[in-house]
Amino acid sequence: MATIEILGVPHTYELTAPTSCPHTLVFIHSWLNSSVYWQPVISRLSVDLQCLSYDLRGFGESQSQVTSDIELTATDSSMVSLSLDSMYSPSAYARDLAVLLQHLNISSAWLIGHSLGGTIALWTATQLPNCVKGVICINAGGGIYLKEAFEQFRAAGQKFLQVRPRWLSQMPLIDLLFTKASVLHPLDRYWARQRLIDFIVADSEAALGTLFDSTTEAEINCLPKLVSKLKQPVYFLAGADDKVIEPKYIRHLASFHWLFQSVGDNVIEIPDCGHLAMLEQPEAVAEHIRSIVTNGC
Repeated sequence: MATIEILGVPHTYELTAPTSCPHTLVFIHSWLNSSVYWQPVISRLSVDLQCLSYDLRGFGESQSQVTSDIELTATDSSMVSLSLDSMYSPSAYARDLAVLLQHLNISSAWLIGHSLGGTIALWTATQLPNCVKGVICINAGGGIYLKEAFEQFRAAGQKFLQVRPRWLSQMPLIDLLFTKASVLHPLDRYWARQRLIDFIVADSEAALGTLFDSTTEAEINCLPKLVSKLKQPVYFLAGADDKVIEPKYIRHLASFHWLFQSVGDNVIEIPDCGHLAMLEQPEAVAEHIRSIVTNGC
């Protein structure tokens, strides 16, 4: 993978060869994951669609120690100075992506985001209305703030992050814990091992920052307004058996977009699928993405 510096932080990315389609697919991973999870989907799409995947700041191989405020210098007038307190909000990650697209001279993109990555994709579409031609959210939805549920989620997440010694990866069979988490059927050991590694190497400040900044009442309540204002098409792929973000919550957020009608034209439910659709059902995910995007090529 190549590396590029964005606002003082090295970001790893991989860009496949251009094709006859004028749009680039940009894949955005979720919390405690990395870009590698998109490879089963990208391998099926890159023959006829250019694909960009990258590691979010603080995750995967996009690591850096940040000790001071960062001043954004991108061209978009909506970009303002960010303090450390707001460096890990979805809108801040959207600004990172805007800079990456500018560096790579990508002027026409479809954004594909998983879970938290879907929220980042929506924010990016708001910031770059001319560049972003559409958004596909995978296992991403919400827009309803349930105080007790989110407080429990944040508390559990914080405890989860406290148990991450480096030697954990050397414990026999520890990766088996990651074969079943958030999925309908157990994952291959290869992916369980990758999930364990990404969990251990994630930057502590970034992991906690995204956990808290993406689940505030203001952030959650902002999502429906964000979706309702987007002029680009937005589609939602839901895992029929997703217990992390259930289809009903995905359909709720989708209902605020102009594509949604009484039958939910912008919601596609994938059967036999949990929260990691790109690993559980990569063929179905790739075909839905191809069908949606190539209509405009």
